Formats: sequence, structure tokens, C-alpha cells
Amino acid sequence: MSRQATPFRSMSRILTMTAAVLALGGGLAGQALADTVKIGLLAPLTGPASADGQEFQRGAQLAIDEMNAAGGIDGHTFELVVGDVKDQSAGNVTSAVERLLGDPDVHFMLTGYASLTNFEIDNMAEAEMPYVLSANSAQTRDIIAENPENYACCWSWSPSYDAYNTDVTSFVEKLEADGKIQLPTKKVAIVSSDNPYSKTISEGMKATFAERGWTISVDELVPFGEVTDWRSILTKIRQDVPDVVINTDYLPGNSASFLTQFLEQPTKSLVFLQYAPSVPEFVQLTGEKSNGVIYNLLGGPLVTPKNPRAEEVSKKFQDAYGVESGFYGVALYEIVNLYFDALREVGDPNDHAGIMEAIAATDKQTVAGRLKFDPATHLAMQGDEYIPLTFFQIWDGERHLIAPANYAPHEFKLQPWMQ
Repeated sequence: MSRQATPFRSMSRILTMTAAVLALGGGLAGQALADTVKIGLLAPLTGPASADGQEFQRGAQLAIDEMNAAGGIDGHTFELVVGDVKDQSAGNVTSAVERLLGDPDVHFMLTGYASLTNFEIDNMAEAEMPYVLSANSAQTRDIIAENPENYACCWSWSPSYDAYNTDVTSFVEKLEADGKIQLPTKKVAIVSSDNPYSKTISEGMKATFAERGWTISVDELVPFGEVTDWRSILTKIRQDVPDVVINTDYLPGNSASFLTQFLEQPTKSLVFLQYAPSVPEFVQLTGEKSNGVIYNLLGGPLVTPKNPRAEEVSKKFQDAYGVESGFYGVALYEIVNLYFDALREVGDPNDHAGIMEAIAATDKQTVAGRLKFDPATHLAMQGDEYIPLTFFQIWDGERHLIAPANYAPHEFKLQPWMQ
């Protein structure tokens, strides 16, 4: 990378030279100095997304505990250090990023999501810090795609979110074509939260539904943060009953209260909730009310006979913590293991450039499917041969994979309020 030297780069070079001198002095030329390598995690441990933050931490810690118990890598053991991004505001994210980047023993960083715009990618590039995230891929792509060579640091577990924008419409229309539901009005109500993830997806959905001849009967945007009362929006939905009701607010508490208040006077509409039902907290909050709810995931655990890795890692998480992993627990476990794979190949944790190159070359089976990165965008590749968009339905607290058909062990069942 053709950038001026920074304090972070200078520190990395000093550490590299120091390790080399000590190794030569001890007759260990060519080997990295064994020590404790810190892995930095950005996570919302407090604030409205704390349930996700706990998942991040558990998944990453599980991978580290497992590696340390196996003796580490070339004598190196590992320690997780966490920067709390709290409410994901720019100030809180910057503070967490600077603290972790300022620690000379941190040699890899990761997150599920940190900032609302992924701006910290530029901090990682400047510091030449290997970084893997699973945040809003549209913003990751926007930052990296113009000059991918300047962002050798940073790679996205999340593939392109374009499928989120388009495939719900296709999924619903296929259910009708298969005779599983009826769509008498071709009206859809779409509710979103004013944050980049939810808003980008809802805007894409609206465009796709409109292109397919649907009417957007309700189009509502609520402020980002805790929402406890959805009744005024639900009143509008009940006044002009749609075939489909969609809420893209990703916070599990908000999504749970939306569902609970919808069920006070349900319409015979198919209900789709973006992401939130994948978080264990959602089912804890809704109980049997969640029966029938549909959501989808890109990069979530693909538990099928065709992908035994997902069941293996999900069981490890369950055994370690006594709860089922949501999207991020197993994803962060796998991301830490990407770093371990790279370190085995490179050998020296101070060789950040080598670690970045090894991560870039990843091509392996993971809990989410085959992980391979697009060199033009640094996103995970998306599709049935790579990471597919998967649809789930909740029944009795369990998540049933119902699409795509070539992976799904379960089939769609009519939601209770539609019967």
C-alpha cells in the first residue's frame, strides 16, 4: 500500500524488527517469537444491540478458547480484547477503534458490525490492520470497490445484500405459484428503521415489488433506536389489508414488539421480519407467538446434510454456552478461524501484509457455505455454489430452513394467523 507512515505502521515495524533480533540472538532465525497474540473485537456490548454484541463475543471467545486448549499456533496463544461501540455512534466507534489499534499486541481485528457506515475500514487500512467484518455489505462495497488495492486489510464475511432487495418478492410469488398461499390484492406493507442496513434493504424491496406490479400500501420509516409502540402503523396496515407485511428493523426487541402488537388483531397477511428472528433473544421475547414467522439470512448457519460444518460449529456453541447460536455467534467463530488459518500459513503475527494476503486467498467450506472473496469488492461471493440466501421459518422455538429447495430439509407451512 502506497501510504505515508503512521504511528500504527511504525509500531508494527518496530515490533517486527525487535522480534527478528531476539530470534536471531537466541538461535531461532526464521521463527516468530512466541507470545500472546491479542485479537481485537469491536462489539456493541451495551446499548440496543447488546444481544448481538454478546453473540460476537461468545463466538470469538469460543474459537480462541478452542485454539489455546489445543496448544496455540507455533507456540503463540491468543487473547480476546473487546472495544465496546455501544450505540454505534461515530464517537463511540472511533474511541473503541483507537484503543484497540493503539495496543501493539493486537494483530487482527473483527466485528459483526461496528459503525453505522463501516467508516472504520479506513482506520484499518491506514493502520495496516487485518480486519474482517460482517456488516452492511453495500457500504463495505462502496468504500472498497473504487480502489480495492488500497484495502488489502479488509474483507467481508457478508456477501452482496442485493439478494435481500430482490428475493423476498420471488420467494412470496413462488409460494403462490406452488399453491401454498394466495395473493388476492398484490399489496405489500413495508416498515423500516432509519439506519443504513434496514433502510437500504427496504428501499430495494420497494423497488422490486413495484417492478413486479405490486402496490406498496404502507410505507413507514421509524427513527433508529428502541421502538415500543407500533400501533399507529399497524392501524394503517389493518385499514388496507396487504398480502404481505414486512418489517426490516433488525433490533430483536423492536421486531418482537411489532409482532406481538400485530397479533393483537392480525390480518391474513404473510409476515416477514428482516434478520431479528435469527437472534435467540427474539424467540425468548415472543415465545409461541413467533410460530410461523419468516426471515432470511446471507451468511447464516446452513445446517443441512450437505454442509456438516454448520451442525458441528452450532453444536460447539450450544455445548459451550447452553443456548443456540444466532447468526453472529457461529459467524464470528469462523472469522477468528480465518485468522488462525492465515497465521498457520504465514507463521509470524507481525507480518500483517502476509496475513492479509492469506485471508484474501480463502476458499473453504464454512457454516454459511463455501467462502471465497470477490477481489473487486472484498465481499464474500454469493450464490447457491458459495453463500446462498436462505429462508427460515420458526416453529416451537426452532428455526426451520425452508429455502432454497436444494438445501432445505423443511417446507413452508401456513402461518397460524393466515388460517
